Amino acid sequence: MDENLKAEIERLWNEKSHDISCIHEAMQKLDSGTLRIAQKIDGKWHVHDYLKKAILLFFKHTGSKIISGSHCKYFDKIPMKTEGWTEKNFAEAGFRLVPGAIVRYSAHVARSAIIMSSFVNVGAFIDEETLVDTNALVGSCAQIGKKCHISDAVTIGGVLEPLQATPVVIEDNCFIGVKCALVEGILVQEGAVLAAGTCITSSTKIINRDTGEISYGCVPPYSVVVPGSYSTNGVNISCAVIVKQVSEQTRRKTSLNELLRL
Repeated sequence: MDENLKAEIERLWNEKSHDISCIHEAMQKLDSGTLRIAQKIDGKWHVHDYLKKAILLFFKHTGSKIISGSHCKYFDKIPMKTEGWTEKNFAEAGFRLVPGAIVRYSAHVARSAIIMSSFVNVGAFIDEETLVDTNALVGSCAQIGKKCHISDAVTIGGVLEPLQATPVVIEDNCFIGVKCALVEGILVQEGAVLAAGTCITSSTKIINRDTGEISYGCVPPYSVVVPGSYSTNGVNISCAVIVKQVSEQTRRKTSLNELLRL
């Protein structure tokens, strides 16, 4: 956390200052990964609200302008992350960006990550060796760890609209299957595997098949989770079911192809 920057942003947020240089500094540091919306400290995830405020203030104090695209022009307040980049810039950043991908300024993409034709929103953080596959949505401020696979058409919710307390966090070595949806500040802990079509919100029951234990908002580490349902008053309601712990066979099925990282 940058205490001086935080103080400046809070002053601007509370209309006790008119100096907007702090929001440009915050956006640049989010973009480079120097700062991030949320980080794990002493085993727990902590959210830096002042950086979310900085993004909202950027919208407030920035006018829309023409943004060039490959097929048409756009009109928006947030430029593309790689606008004006040369081959040298990409070599220094060290990630791959496939045609059709949209990554907005202030989203951080770490070295050796691969972004297919997907959408990565403001304030997001994508760590090393993670693959964001085709048609995936990485929402504003979402945090994705190292060596994750975010499969086709996955939706990872954002937190700026509405302004919620906690972003979706996916820790290292997770596999998120096709058309999963994770919203409302869900935490997916290290090594978890979510089967295709698993949808989890803050009110979704996460049921351990073996123990019957019910939890909310957090997928335990190295869990294999599938879509399910439970019955109440004759009505079937969707839930997520932990069916087992990750095994070597599961890892073989979900592991990323190292050749893609050459």
